[in-house]
Amino acid sequence: MNWGKVAVIAIVASAAAAGAGVWYAQNYAYYDEIDPASVALTAVVNGAEVPLQATDIRAIDGSSAPNRWRACARLTAPLPDGAEPYPIAAPTYAPGWFDCFDADQIGNDLQSGAAGAWLAQSEIHPDVDRVLAVYPDGRVFGWHQINDKTPERGVMD
Repeated sequence: MNWGKVAVIAIVASAAAAGAGVWYAQNYAYYDEIDPASVALTAVVNGAEVPLQATDIRAIDGSSAPNRWRACARLTAPLPDGAEPYPIAAPTYAPGWFDCFDADQIGNDLQSGAAGAWLAQSEIHPDVDRVLAVYPDGRVFGWHQINDKTPERGVMD
């Protein structure tokens, strides 16, 4: 075996290890499942957050970014009257192992009107809102979405 083959093997092995590390970090390393008892779903009604009653809650969050929170649940009562719609809802992808949250399906249902988007909490982090997609049968899916309330700032503070 010559040194050229050794170098190629070392480069390929390093690339494979780096790729595996990035994949693991994006899908598992920074996500934690949240205790369902600690998840409080709310809706903004007339500027105030109103608690929602929900069951079958599954949620994840990550400390590495403010928009890693996702939740799936079922409401036991309809949204309160006056809940604030969220007109520019765009669900973001969850890791594959969090199988109750399908961003493509939720996005398509929001566009078709099969589900409605509602503001759950404004500015849960700076420039990040919590949004809920609610279906008529009570299914609800939540995510954090970067808002566009202060675009004139430009560079992040």
